[in-house]
Amino acid sequence: MGSGIDKTECETSVYDVLVGEATFDEAVVRAPEADFDILPANGDLVAAEIELLEVANRESRLRDILGAVSDRYEFIVIDCPPSLNMLTLNALVAAQGVIIPMQCEYYALEGLSDLVNTISAVSETHNPSLRIEGILRTMYDPRNKLTTEVSGQLFNHFGDRVYRTVVPRNIRLAEAPSYGLPVLQYDRQSRGAIAYLALAGEMLRRQEQISA
Repeated sequence: MGSGIDKTECETSVYDVLVGEATFDEAVVRAPEADFDILPANGDLVAAEIELLEVANRESRLRDILGAVSDRYEFIVIDCPPSLNMLTLNALVAAQGVIIPMQCEYYALEGLSDLVNTISAVSETHNPSLRIEGILRTMYDPRNKLTTEVSGQLFNHFGDRVYRTVVPRNIRLAEAPSYGLPVLQYDRQSRGAIAYLALAGEMLRRQEQISA
């Protein structure tokens, strides 16, 4: 919705691709307000969780789908729900790296520990190349004492895997989806947009270091 695509009008979605009722090319759409493709999802995706339980190689369905088209793209970003289920497992099996967005709050720190254990387990059983690409601090408010304390703990435990870039609390970020626009299209000069541009630059520099 935040990319100008009405999910209620999508006749074909990632659900149909996952359960084998459509191909990637039949479901993929071009974001009208930005220069990228989207494999859209809507409420139908909830049913995939149940139907995948009866599909062979259910953990690797997404990896097989994306592997067939990966040469078309420089980057493929998989947006996951904040829970561990068959859909999230498919994403972890398909991915090369995991970006973990989190608020600098106590409960988020507790959840991070569980997620790290899950990533380690998936790496051992299904995807040996899976790694934590980086941890992104979001809705960041440096005036909050707890924020700075949790941020310090992240650096102590994860070191360079914590992105230096932080995404601040920013009203323009919150407004952009309601206009069907990515924040770079909605207000490129906003603090939120500038933060995401900085994050993209940091990610590209890390990729260059790994390649070198």
